[in-house]
Amino acid sequence: MITYIIRRLFSAVVLLFVISLITFFIFYVFPRLGGQTTESLAEQYVGKTQNPQAVAAVIHRFGFDQSVWVQYGRFLKGIFVGYDYDTGTQMAHCSAPCLGYSFKTNELVTHSISQWLPVTISLAIGSSVLWLIFGVAVGVASALKKGSLVDRAGMITALVGVSLPVYFVGPLLALVFVVNWHILPDPGYVAFLKDPWNWFTHLLLAWISVAFGLAALYARLTRVGMLDTMNEDFIRTARAKGLPERTVIFKHALRAALTPIVTIFGMDLGFALGGVVLAEQVFNLPGIGREAVDAVSQSDLPVILGVTIVASAFIVLANLVVDVLYGVVDPRVRVS
Repeated sequence: MITYIIRRLFSAVVLLFVISLITFFIFYVFPRLGGQTTESLAEQYVGKTQNPQAVAAVIHRFGFDQSVWVQYGRFLKGIFVGYDYDTGTQMAHCSAPCLGYSFKTNELVTHSISQWLPVTISLAIGSSVLWLIFGVAVGVASALKKGSLVDRAGMITALVGVSLPVYFVGPLLALVFVVNWHILPDPGYVAFLKDPWNWFTHLLLAWISVAFGLAALYARLTRVGMLDTMNEDFIRTARAKGLPERTVIFKHALRAALTPIVTIFGMDLGFALGGVVLAEQVFNLPGIGREAVDAVSQSDLPVILGVTIVASAFIVLANLVVDVLYGVVDPRVRVS
């Protein structure tokens, strides 16, 4: 298992390198292939005073006057050893891992992401706990009560949840619980260490909005997996041995049915950590997803590249954790 983890870590590093290379080429090379010149790229960062001297200064600061490989090498150097950026008025030192400098906001990309990351992590972790617990619970209940009122109610709710997007569920919940009933405060972000209770209450509606649709999907997958597993030979063997029904269901049947759930949970959690864009936009949360959208609209290339690297790292890490958890959830994987 240790050898497998080391091998997967190595492949994850290689994958992140490839992703950074592809992303760098998309935002720094493809515009030139589309007809943009070095001057037109620099003019996006000059502002209102677009004189030749200002354009030339931006070209020098961004390194647009150098080859693309030199620019990419400078980006990699910043990640591993740090880099010093000429802001035009002073030198800004960016310690490793450095993801660049935004000349739009005059801030280090690493510093900006460190401010947005707690918001996205709080939103992703909270909503993932909700969608996993409620999705699996509803799926198990529906499978054990197949054809009953519980089963039909659970699957109808799942169908509704899959059909309703975050930008519909979010405002509806805010209208009911914030505006009409005054049960919860306006959605926002409060640091967990500063006030845990306000952190919970301010993010609860956002968690429910994100978790509603995904919990419905998990419920349907869990139900299908449980129905298939309950007909397996090892379940009949466990019952023949006289094991309690609770042990048969939760220790044997559910563990075997969780393998596909673990797979999609790792992917969903990785994507969520990379930025829950719709929820952050709907509830005006300053997370990675919302700031990435703003960066795209402003053509802030260093921020776009930095956010892409961080989001990719989360997804790759989530997949690695999923691969390791396979052996914990399903003993058949360890044997194979």
